[in-house]
Amino acid sequence: MNLIPNREILIFHAIPNGRLNTWLGYFLIVVLGSCLITLSAKVQVPFYPVPMTLQTMTVLMLGMALGWRLAGATLLLYLVEGALGLPVFAGTPGKGVGLAYMLGTTGGYLFGFLAAATVCGWLAERGWGHSFVATSACMVIGNLVIYLFGILWLGVVLGWDKPLLEWGVLPFLWGDFLKITLAAITMPLAWKIILKR
Repeated sequence: MNLIPNREILIFHAIPNGRLNTWLGYFLIVVLGSCLITLSAKVQVPFYPVPMTLQTMTVLMLGMALGWRLAGATLLLYLVEGALGLPVFAGTPGKGVGLAYMLGTTGGYLFGFLAAATVCGWLAERGWGHSFVATSACMVIGNLVIYLFGILWLGVVLGWDKPLLEWGVLPFLWGDFLKITLAAITMPLAWKIILKR
């Protein structure tokens, strides 16, 4: 089964000569991707009004680099690792682990990661990610998907009478703007470097 459907995916060009088209290759990419997401969740950058992790940027960029199938498998593995109690999420193990953590207030964002990486991967397979504008648009769409899942779950957990946008979106806007800008510079640059090899 070929998990890389076309040549518009960055990983296809980064690992040439068909070496990617093996089950072992897919497995290694998915495992390494889940490790990268875990690492990005643990890195906290001081920022206003809340500390910023690199997790959303990593999730969306993996989606764009791997395509929707491999990105979806990577995020699914990451969520399974978390559900099994591995401390892969931001704040774990201090704030809890496993399903109890996933069913808390951040659960919607976690499942939003899966949906957003898949959406960004699908867009990348259609040529998004080669330019600053296309990458920015893809990242904005991915962030909106994450926000949607996060807000919906916050409403379920905390109640719809709470200021959900104020709690679940506004504190993250400046950090996400910075991460979108960084990704919009990085992805097209990565394409240029890899295509010149």
